[in-house]
Amino acid sequence: MNQPAARRGSAAWALVITSVAGFMAALDNLVVTTALPSIREDLGGALHDLEWTVSAYTLTFAVLLMFGAALGDRFGRRRLFIAGLAVFTGASAAAALAPGIDALIAARAVQGVGAAIMMPLTLTLLTAAVPAARRGMAYGIWGAVNGLAVASGPLIGGSLTEHVSWQWIFWLNVPLGLALLPLARLRLAESFGTGARLDAVGTLLASGGLFGIVYALIRGPIDGWTGATVLTGLIAGGALLAGFVHHGIRAKAPMLPMRLFRSRAFSGINAASLLMFLGMFGSIFLLSQYMQGVLGYSPTEAGLRMLPWTGMPMIVAPIAGYLSDRIGGRPVVAAGLALQALGLAWFALVVTPDVSYAAQLPALIVSGIGMALYFAPAANLVMSSVRPSEQGIASGANNALREVGGALGVAVMASIFAAQGGYGSAREFVDGLEPALWVGAGMVALGAVASLFIPGRKAGERPDGGSAEAAESEEHRLIPA
Repeated sequence: MNQPAARRGSAAWALVITSVAGFMAALDNLVVTTALPSIREDLGGALHDLEWTVSAYTLTFAVLLMFGAALGDRFGRRRLFIAGLAVFTGASAAAALAPGIDALIAARAVQGVGAAIMMPLTLTLLTAAVPAARRGMAYGIWGAVNGLAVASGPLIGGSLTEHVSWQWIFWLNVPLGLALLPLARLRLAESFGTGARLDAVGTLLASGGLFGIVYALIRGPIDGWTGATVLTGLIAGGALLAGFVHHGIRAKAPMLPMRLFRSRAFSGINAASLLMFLGMFGSIFLLSQYMQGVLGYSPTEAGLRMLPWTGMPMIVAPIAGYLSDRIGGRPVVAAGLALQALGLAWFALVVTPDVSYAAQLPALIVSGIGMALYFAPAANLVMSSVRPSEQGIASGANNALREVGGALGVAVMASIFAAQGGYGSAREFVDGLEPALWVGAGMVALGAVASLFIPGRKAGERPDGGSAEAAESEEHRLIPA
């Protein structure tokens, strides 16, 4: 009699724990951007050093995501989730206590390591705990929280910096992490992947390749795209990733089997995710500066005025999850990406040195609805495109591509901004911002096209896209807490 109630409680706890952990990891992508002037004033350092306080986290996060997922599948997803959470929480405290800029950069890099371990495991743990019929709504809430974290990073960072101190953008993680650690141990069920040996060769190839590519993208706007460092990173990174693909085809038990990309669902949603984050990340990076540097808002005021965009996922994403259960994820994701592209294009049309907030509002609302419609069904499509035993690897690959897309978006759109405009005056800033936004809109629109290649749901298919046999295979891997 009590078993269904216990299962509901387990699913609810899993949703809370994984959503809060995902929020923490996603938040730290952009939370530091609005605090950089205060950090420079307190700790010193050149502009190059300040840029690394952002990129050190993104870099380690991106290159270690698939390794973190593989560790969870091999040694236990709950066990590694707790380990990653502990590392992330400790590194957050170290960042807040950093006596100098070098110590802060090092702490940010360790933060990225912890996030890379725990972030891909949030989805696999949530999937294991929630019945198939209710996963769409669960993914919707998870997606709403993560989407809010990504987009509201500048608001939270700016508000804490302006009203308390920049250290509190890192202290914020500490009580949350300390509260989640015992809850994860007591309330999450352990689960495993295939139990195969770790793919050391694949891990080194993927990590080295992604490191080279992301490092080059970060350094490109600084050293120039033809600089020796940038070209070396691109060429060496590309060669290592090519080796990773070859290894994934030939090896008996590779970290990321290339056969997964034969699935139109897996290929389509990953291409759409990369392009979505490319356009969205780059746009938020520039628009947060536009609102402060050109329109004269304080960091808090700018964040509040972006709430129609950043806050929309909390309202729309659960609805998107419900719709994906009813009609399938493809049309919801495609509509979301199309609306996000429309919102960015709308912003590009109205942006001027003195544009009114009323003129910006429709673009913000459309962008917010589009982002919310994307997040929840995207998670569902990723997890349902592979076998349950491969969900950890699928989650890691998707999150890695998102991070690479975000780094690429900031680098590409910042380069366009610098080529067409600059920081010299409000007019120069707008001259650079407008073409960058058009590129961002175009990238997200390409993501909408990529999502159309995802197969639609077949008649009689389960809401998560899986089969009864897959559900049974997943169920017998769960070990009671």
